[in-house]
Amino acid sequence: MKLILTNSGSQPCVLNGFPGVSLTSGASGDPIGAAAARDDTQPVTEVVLAPGKAGFAQLRYTQAGNYPECNQTPAAGFRVYPPEDTASLFIPQQRTACSNTNINLLSVQAFQAG
Repeated sequence: MKLILTNSGSQPCVLNGFPGVSLTSGASGDPIGAAAARDDTQPVTEVVLAPGKAGFAQLRYTQAGNYPECNQTPAAGFRVYPPEDTASLFIPQQRTACSNTNINLLSVQAFQAG
């Protein structure tokens, strides 16, 4: 799936690098399991977004059922931290997470121009 961030401001903004992504129990819930691993198959580039323009990062989710040792836990969605930001966004999308932090269900690429 693509994580798409749109510049809703009146000035250009920069996306540079990887978002932080984890499965969570809700909009204000704690992360469940391991955060997304960085997939460095795409180069990190500085993406300058004019007002109204968007950039994207590719997010991959592996089914929790693929891991017999997974302690399956329902997740309400994804918490996403844009690069170099401490405020998060919540994307509601029910998934099954693994509470085991040694099992990584998520991987994410660096932001690219949309």
